[in-house]
Amino acid sequence: MEPKPPPQLSLKREVGLTGAVALIAGTMIGSGIFMSPQYVLLTIGSPGASLVVWACCGFLAILASLSYAELGTVIRESGGEYIYILRTSGPPVAFMLIFSSVMFVRPAGVAGIALSFAEYAVAPFYADCTPPVFVVKCVAAIAILVLATVNCLNVRFAMSVQVFFMVAKVFALLVIVIGGVTMLIQGHVHNFEDSFANTNVGINPIGIAFYQGLWSYDGWNNLNYVTEELKRPKVNLPRAVLIAIPMVTVLYLLVNVSYLMVMTPNELMSSSAVAVTWGNKVLGRWGWIMSVAAALSAFGSLNGTFFSGGRVCFVAAREGHMPDILAMAHVHRLTPSPALIFTTVISLLVLIPGDFQSIVNFFSFTAWFFYAITISGLLYLKIKKPELPRPYKVPIIIPILVLMAAIFLVLAPIIDNPQIEYLYVTLFIFSGIIVYIPVIHYKLCPGLLTRITLFLQLFLEVAPADKNL
Repeated sequence: MEPKPPPQLSLKREVGLTGAVALIAGTMIGSGIFMSPQYVLLTIGSPGASLVVWACCGFLAILASLSYAELGTVIRESGGEYIYILRTSGPPVAFMLIFSSVMFVRPAGVAGIALSFAEYAVAPFYADCTPPVFVVKCVAAIAILVLATVNCLNVRFAMSVQVFFMVAKVFALLVIVIGGVTMLIQGHVHNFEDSFANTNVGINPIGIAFYQGLWSYDGWNNLNYVTEELKRPKVNLPRAVLIAIPMVTVLYLLVNVSYLMVMTPNELMSSSAVAVTWGNKVLGRWGWIMSVAAALSAFGSLNGTFFSGGRVCFVAAREGHMPDILAMAHVHRLTPSPALIFTTVISLLVLIPGDFQSIVNFFSFTAWFFYAITISGLLYLKIKKPELPRPYKVPIIIPILVLMAAIFLVLAPIIDNPQIEYLYVTLFIFSGIIVYIPVIHYKLCPGLLTRITLFLQLFLEVAPADKNL
């Protein structure tokens, strides 16, 4: 009689359609819509042009996510861009992505959202002055640690947190929209007279305005990181995208119109927290509610970023591009806790020197560089491997348009206004190759790493997890 094979350990499919919509919309509606509007307006120069930028950002996010939905149904593995680049462009390019993503892009995203959560959370206590940087960073660190704990404990609980915060923030945005509609009925339209005057029409202002706008849409690709935990991915992946992203785009446009109904462009540009300024003007002494809503919004977005970010680390380790310990899941809770703990530690390190504005620009530059490579991979599969089963297809013009937009977004700030920081970021991305050749290709991993892995495996109660296809 043959011995029974040991039971396989894998992440469970616990994300349904509601959870999927919450993961996309709940991560997209983060701090951006409460903070970025003044940066978009400041860069582009006029209210009318800023609304055009917001609409175009939404349109681009819809096209990009539809392209990703096709990729997600062809390559049915978790890991988002990483796994798609690995399967279409090969291990070296995929390692460059994971190296910059794990060391910079993801932690920068987590740190940026945590900082904005902290700014809003402490704002009511410092009504007449700017809150101390140390206090803001301590609150941001506490938020990161709380959500790391939640995500390590239970997938279903993390999803419940995500759905709750999505409902809360959609409600908060609806309050802003209704306030704007009330102002419109009362005839407050003077801020829209000659609304395209003073528009900055240059490659750099348009590129930077898009970076700031797209920061608010970041999270459109979140579902592709957790494909293996999604129930019926062939159906739910495209469906969730088509529900969540148009909903967020319409909400964002209406919220921006509402901001401009209440505030003059100069007031909006000089505000450090647009939603709070709006709340103080429209809701009077109830203005603090907007501060709480913005903090809750950022907290929910941070949870979604954590949920998906830990999975990227986990998948890369499973493919041999990160230490083995990161490809393990907790034996009872079935959460990728080592990958989540690793993401937490790096995020806390990035938090120490970071400021919101620079984090956004360099985060966007790196992210769109890899989005361009991913979309090129989809075009390659469409042209070279049309026979692959595709439950969901997009017309080839859609990925072509996204690729053109991605190339523009990568090159625009460099061509028009070269900054040395962009060179540093580019060198950092390509430095992944220097690590890849000895560590991954030639496997120069000393026995010490094996001993550390065994110790951590016992300490964290984790075991290797299989693919859940």
